[in-house]
Amino acid sequence: MEGYRVRVMSRAELDLAVDWARAEGWNPGLHDAGAFHAVDPEGFLIGELDGEPAACISVVRYPENFGFLGFYIVRPGMRGRGLGWDLWQAGLRHLEGCTIGLDGVVAQQDNYRKSGFALAHRNIRYGGAPPAGTSSAAALVDARAVPFDRLLDWDRALFPAPRAGFLSNWITLPGASALAAVIDGALRGFGVIRPCHTGSKIGPLYAADRGTARDLALALAATAGDGPIFLDAPEVNRDAVLLAEELGLSPQFETARMYLGPAPAIDTARLFGVTTFELG
Repeated sequence: MEGYRVRVMSRAELDLAVDWARAEGWNPGLHDAGAFHAVDPEGFLIGELDGEPAACISVVRYPENFGFLGFYIVRPGMRGRGLGWDLWQAGLRHLEGCTIGLDGVVAQQDNYRKSGFALAHRNIRYGGAPPAGTSSAAALVDARAVPFDRLLDWDRALFPAPRAGFLSNWITLPGASALAAVIDGALRGFGVIRPCHTGSKIGPLYAADRGTARDLALALAATAGDGPIFLDAPEVNRDAVLLAEELGLSPQFETARMYLGPAPAIDTARLFGVTTFELG
């Protein structure tokens, strides 16, 4: 389209994309943008029509030929003109040669299938009042006091690519709490809770079993301020769904984890909460 161009976003423009995601009801974290941008500064694209921001997409390239697509938004009032398609094509070019993951909202899943993405599993966002209950607090420690390579080993088994820089930023986000379950010297899981535009969101939540995941979730929720708690549970892990229900949380909406290319091998039995729908 004449007057339309796609280019890499500046760091400040990513704040605009986060605001658009908030308006779509996706409830991003208050301080997500800095951690996101640091992963791949070239992986955030904006489409401008006559110099006005019209659409955005993130196509973050991780090591080992894995990429993740998110923030795919065309501004209301500018939809139906093909702006998103041009941006989509530019994004896929940035991720050429990668297996690409995304968490697609229901309305877009058929379009993703037409582009070759295949369903791996559903994720369900659960939310509600902070759960009541007590955890085995003596077994929980500040995750930032645990040797970082041990946290990274867990993350590497539960995410398709190494992301040490992202994880080190994520556990130290402003206002976030990060807890680890250490039993007899062994790391049995860890989780992070961060403030969002509405309430707080737990993610990731990794645990060896549902009991440990419950202890972590309760302790993390207790560190949050007022407002609801959210947990993005992979439906493929039945214990994750049961945990969300046990915590008294109810389904809010769902996404589909889809991949273009071979689906990575992920130990979903230990994955109780997705880190973020935007970056995986």
